Amino acid sequence: MEFSIKQGSPEKLHSGCVLVGVFESGKLTDAAQVLDKSAQHYISDIIARGDMTGKAATTLLLHSVPAVASERVLLLGLGKPAELDARQYRDCVRAAMRALQATNAKEVLLYLAELPVKGRDSAWCISQAVLAAYETAYRFDRLKSKPEKNKKVLQKIQFGLLAAKPTAALNTAVSQADATAQGMILAKDLGNLPGNVCTPTYLAQQALTLAKKHKTIKTTVLDEKDMQKLGMGSLLSVTRGSAEPAKLITMQYLGADKTQKPIVLVGKGVTFDSGGISLKPGAEMDEMKYDMCGAASVLGTVQAIAEMGLKLNVVGIIPSCDNMPSGTATKPGDIVTSMSGQTIEILNTDAEGRLILCDALTYAAKFDPDTVIDIATLTGACVIALGHVASGLFSNQDKLAHELLAAGEQSQDRAWHMPLWEEYQPQLDSNFADMQNIGGRAGGSVTAACFLSRFTKDYRWAHLDIAGTAWKSGKDKGATGRPVPLLTQYLVNRAAGSK
Repeated sequence: MEFSIKQGSPEKLHSGCVLVGVFESGKLTDAAQVLDKSAQHYISDIIARGDMTGKAATTLLLHSVPAVASERVLLLGLGKPAELDARQYRDCVRAAMRALQATNAKEVLLYLAELPVKGRDSAWCISQAVLAAYETAYRFDRLKSKPEKNKKVLQKIQFGLLAAKPTAALNTAVSQADATAQGMILAKDLGNLPGNVCTPTYLAQQALTLAKKHKTIKTTVLDEKDMQKLGMGSLLSVTRGSAEPAKLITMQYLGADKTQKPIVLVGKGVTFDSGGISLKPGAEMDEMKYDMCGAASVLGTVQAIAEMGLKLNVVGIIPSCDNMPSGTATKPGDIVTSMSGQTIEILNTDAEGRLILCDALTYAAKFDPDTVIDIATLTGACVIALGHVASGLFSNQDKLAHELLAAGEQSQDRAWHMPLWEEYQPQLDSNFADMQNIGGRAGGSVTAACFLSRFTKDYRWAHLDIAGTAWKSGKDKGATGRPVPLLTQYLVNRAAGSK
């Protein structure tokens, strides 16, 4: 899709469809009023007859409206003016995009940028519309024997402005939203691929491909022998039962002076998680292909910032392996030594994400980081705590937590700050090793974060538990691409602050 911004009156600009808003009170937006006047109250007459109530996220498609250059007019219900906040705007825009994609229009003109959304500006409105356009158009059918042909896809989307002229800030919003959406698509595609295709080796190939496309990215891949030399006994314990070789993938994005300390993103890349010897129940085990969505989000984010050309240094680290049961698999009760030298009693082999992350977090220190953020589908307990709305956020520094929370609010890819208190740490005490890898049922997401915190004492660090937000189940089953928007917005904010 191509996006642009154009100033002009909606009745004069030609397109396959022009979109304007209607509030629940029957009040027309400024752009809708212009159309209505030109069409001699054609739109207000329709509203008076009750065919469009203005209820939020409802649409009505009109053809051949008098004195309007566009072939179609789409009326979008916006709800009550006082209730048009970020959530309602996003719901409305998604409904509009679905309606537009159901038409044969290839080029559309949207008067969305100047809507009075509470606490949001035109740049934000445009950004969310770009993301919604890609979200509603996304399909994953590449592995079907007969993918859908001749799909109706919007080719060009223009954002119309009545009052203001296009500014550099608005054009930047478009380009950054486009890059973020492409990063989300990469993350979704990787997440939706099955475990027999998206292996650790496949993830490594994707990282190498990114480096070929972008001169600002340097990718290196370590094999199991390299990890053995580094002393990554914790990571290697997870992959012992699998025929697929583990990989430690590093992508270095150099967008600023080499002296600037990097922000390190660490993504959990378990390409299939059977639970190992602590085997998971069979129901919905197929969804454990999504246990690499943390890794996918790192790849998507690195691609996005490379497309944006952010003036920032970022390192992406992906520890990747399978967790499978076999005669060589790690057993409950086994004790391993992590790269940090700390020993771990493995009481449950299904608590494997923290075992690969802890070695990757130790490895991250070699880059002398400004900040380290790990992203992982880590605990079912986080889903119980927060459902599928917010990602769990833990940090050893409140300032960093607040920065990430703010980025989540800006991008509407929200997180919730969870406790990381010393009072939880004793749940990880072991009689036989420095720690055990589980802390019991109580506070499971917190004790998992506490485990990781033992390997991050030398730098400022945050952990995002995305077990509830990385994918959807049921009829809408599929990867969401989260938290690429949150991470990308955080990095955009950091780049802006470093100027």
